[in-house]
Amino acid sequence: MSEVLVAYATKMGGTKGIAEAIAARIRAASHEVTVMDAADVKSVEPYKAVVLGSALYAARWRPEAVKFLKRNAPALARKPVWLFHSGPLGAEVEPQKAPRKVRELAARIGAEQPTTFGGRVTPENAVGFLARKMAQGPMAGDHRDWDAIDLWAYKIAEHLVSAR
Repeated sequence: MSEVLVAYATKMGGTKGIAEAIAARIRAASHEVTVMDAADVKSVEPYKAVVLGSALYAARWRPEAVKFLKRNAPALARKPVWLFHSGPLGAEVEPQKAPRKVRELAARIGAEQPTTFGGRVTPENAVGFLARKMAQGPMAGDHRDWDAIDLWAYKIAEHLVSAR
């Protein structure tokens, strides 16, 4: 059984990549980590802590991430939970406010509001008309800040070590 679940909801794979990097950092601190698509998680009960990330499109979280929070809210309220979203594009990624429902669910389970990481849209991974157009414009590229992601995950790992 893993100690930590890192779940994600992604459209084009960028958020999955962030989840995998977070899991790698937490594993480096000697924690057992499971990484799963949020839609595939049956229960959070076996885990001591949960990290959930969602892609952020048009100020919305992926439906499977919101369903994950709703379905698991009672169990999540009894464990440490960290939330993140990814999606802003450009050189300067500004923190993005979570959708109202996500803010409400985060408050209900006692989690802080989601941390924002830059997203990725390239011609190779663009799915859908809007994404394909964006992948051809000035916002195209990989805007994920791996150092910021690693630092955030390091802080989670440190929290988990101190909680042991």
